Amino acid sequence: MSLRDLRRQVGQLAIVGFPGHEVPGDLKKLAAAFDLGGVIYFARNIAEPAQVRELSRESAGLARDWPLWISVDQEGGRVARLRKPFTEWPPMNTLGRSQDLALAKAFAGALAAELRAVGINLDYTPVLDIHTNVKNPIIGDRAFGTDAQTVADFGAALITHLHEAGIVACGKHFPGHGDTSTDSHFELPLVEHPPERLAAVEYVPFRAGIAAGLATIMTAHVLVPSVDPDVPATLSRAMVDGVLKGALGFDGLVISDDLGMKAVAANWPLPDAMVAALQAGCDAVLLCNSTQDEQAAALEAVIHALEDGTLPEARVEDALARQWRVKTRFAHLLQAPPAVLADVGRDAHQRVADRMAAWL
Repeated sequence: MSLRDLRRQVGQLAIVGFPGHEVPGDLKKLAAAFDLGGVIYFARNIAEPAQVRELSRESAGLARDWPLWISVDQEGGRVARLRKPFTEWPPMNTLGRSQDLALAKAFAGALAAELRAVGINLDYTPVLDIHTNVKNPIIGDRAFGTDAQTVADFGAALITHLHEAGIVACGKHFPGHGDTSTDSHFELPLVEHPPERLAAVEYVPFRAGIAAGLATIMTAHVLVPSVDPDVPATLSRAMVDGVLKGALGFDGLVISDDLGMKAVAANWPLPDAMVAALQAGCDAVLLCNSTQDEQAAALEAVIHALEDGTLPEARVEDALARQWRVKTRFAHLLQAPPAVLADVGRDAHQRVADRMAAWL
């Protein structure tokens, strides 16, 4: 691929956030300048189901060469951007407590139906972190459980059934955010385990997810000194390229957590962070709470890094190839028309939520 072609496609390496209930003019300009990889919704983008469906139609229309990821964090419990009249799901520890994989399948089908009804195709779930630290302020009941096998079993089930039901899953947060005592939204958490412990515990759910056909994995902004004492996992070639892609053999799409989080942003300006994440082996980055001008500056930095050789052309070619493979694999989902709006908040879905809530 020529440098000119790479420059034209660097936008595919970004999944961007934006304000408001409609696609703003600044985002349209950004998409016209760069062939964006996708968009991510937050509560600020959500009014009611018909509006979200229209927003997804508008967002999909920004595509130039490849369809966009229309994405959201809809885990259940505390992390849910879509609230009533969408079904409000209990946290994922209820599934782990239930030990009922059939219930996990029912949940995945119902969740997928509501997301598809409003044009969303990628959900940043399941959480594959293991809740092994009672002082953890960010994972807690978002995890399926406190042991690796429970998280592995229910994570793999959710991945399989979300894919079957028409939603692309994203396992998070590699290499594991479960045994930390700080929140990467505000500072850099530390994971003080040797490689042997990581392989025996933290990596187990990710291996299970990969075996289940997981298409995308999100990195964590955590420092793991036994693997890389210098930079967070998101920016660590030893962790992303060496462990996730190398030792674990993940050949899907690696997406960074939001580069605006303070665990990264406190020390790396957004343009530098995006280049560093790509150098480390991330194939796409989340730019959630930055302005469209800031997002454009980050993408321009990637182009400059390509031009001066700081970012190898082969690394960007690989990232684009991974993006293409995953989008091709799920092309039938990305290009499918939305499901019916009546799928939002169905009584049958509430009955599934009630069954889960019995395990609170």
